[in-house]
This record gives sequence, structure tokens and C-alpha cells, in this order.
Amino acid sequence: MQDLQLAPLPLILAFACITGLLIGSFLNVLILRLPARMKYSWRQECEEYLGKETQAEVEPPGIILPGSHCPVCKTPIKPWHNIPVISYFLLRGKCHTCNTSISPRYPLIELLTGLLTLFAVIHFGVTAQALAANILIWALIVLTFIDIDEQLLPDSITLPLVWLGLLINTQSLFASPLDAIYGAVFAYLVLWSIYHLFRLITGKEGMGFGDFKLLSLFGAWFGWQLLPQILIISSLSGVAGALILMLAGKAEMGKALPFGPYLALGGLIALFWGNEINDWYLHISGLA
Repeated sequence: MQDLQLAPLPLILAFACITGLLIGSFLNVLILRLPARMKYSWRQECEEYLGKETQAEVEPPGIILPGSHCPVCKTPIKPWHNIPVISYFLLRGKCHTCNTSISPRYPLIELLTGLLTLFAVIHFGVTAQALAANILIWALIVLTFIDIDEQLLPDSITLPLVWLGLLINTQSLFASPLDAIYGAVFAYLVLWSIYHLFRLITGKEGMGFGDFKLLSLFGAWFGWQLLPQILIISSLSGVAGALILMLAGKAEMGKALPFGPYLALGGLIALFWGNEINDWYLHISGLA
């Protein structure tokens, strides 16, 4: 892609990192509030459908408003107490008002978002690819942590990104338009088939429909050619993750575990190195 660089590289990289940190702060809010909003909406819809009187329930905060506040003392967080990563250490990981401990996951997500945003700009340059890659990265971070917390991959994130992947690839940003269409369709059908085959054999559900949509998202972004490596990487990392959790006593045999984070890992690797991995495999297998 044509490089769009209009400013000195160090300034661009600093801007990318700071932007990523700020976006990471918003992603923390999204990870916390989106599932709560979805559950509230589902309960309201179910009660309305069943003709039951809606129970009095405090509506959870919106995605944007009200502003961030301490979940214990409800004190609004001042802007200078909400600087990504830095404020956590200045406040020593505690609420300024009530000294309630703040989860270290918040600065970790901010730092992860900042570093990945920076790396995307370094990897792709100042291009449309870098902008699209960062949108995908931010979405994958949200999906990963929501799935860890709730075993849920919201349609409100996955489905728009399927369409976005198809749209950007009308310009062959990451794949040809035809490869993107085939990728989106094949990806969904592969996991859909595995799901129904597993349920037929075992009588259990091996994964959720959100996993189908997440893989379909990757097919729409990268084309069908990268799907095998995404499935292999996510499956192997999923097995390794499950073993580690069981050894640590945090998971049990037969208990459902979220697969979305491992799919996201496979997709992230494909984003940066997918074509190189495919070329390497074709080379060592003598198919190239």
C-alpha cells in the first residue's frame, strides 16, 4: 500500500502509542459495560415477550455516559486520575477516595492496546492497512476479555467487522474480494459443521455461535487461504491453555472454556505474519 507518512517517524510512532493507550482506556469501559447492557436488554425483552411485569431494576451505565466512577464508592474519576497506565501507579493501584484496590487488568489492557497499536504502525507503515489493522486489533482485545469474563462474543462487534472486512477487501487491502467472500462463508460453515458433528456424537455443545462469527470475520479480512493456520494455531493454543488452567486448578475436565481468546490469537498472528507462514509451509512442503 502507498505510504501516507506526512510527519517525522518518531512523532508518528509516539502518536500511535499514545492513541493506543487512550483507546485502551475506552476498551476497559467497553469490556465492562457492554455485557451488562446486553444482559439488561435481554431481560427486558424476555419479560416483555412473556407478558410479565417488568421488574424494577437499575439500568446499567451506558457505553459513553456517565463517566467512569469507582464501583464501590461511586465517586467520579477525575481526568488526572484516569491517565492510562500512569495514574494506576501514581494512585498505587487504589481508588483515590475509598482506597479500594483497582484491578491490574486495567493498566495491562491499556498497555497491551498501546503496544499493539504501535506495532501495527511499525509493521504496516503509515497506510490504510495500519488503520484497518488497528481497528481489528482493538475489537479483538474487547472480544477476548468479554469472552474470558462472560463466555460471550457480542454480535454487535463481530458482525459489523465481517462486513467491514468484506468492504475493505473490495480494494484488496488484505485479500482479493473473491477470496474474502469465500473466506467468510467457508469459515462459518467449517465451525458450524464441527459444532453439529460434535453435538451429534456427544450430545453436547462444543462451542458457541459467536466462535463461528469470529472465524468468519477472519475469513472476510484475510481470505480463505489463512483459515487453516488460524484454526491450527487457535486449537493448539486452546489445548495448551486448557492444560495450564487445569494444572493450576482453575478449570475442570468437561467444563466449557472460552475459545474466542485462542481464535483471536490465531487471527492476530495471521494479521501480521499469515502470508509469511503460508509461504514458509509451502516452501518446506515442496508445494511452492
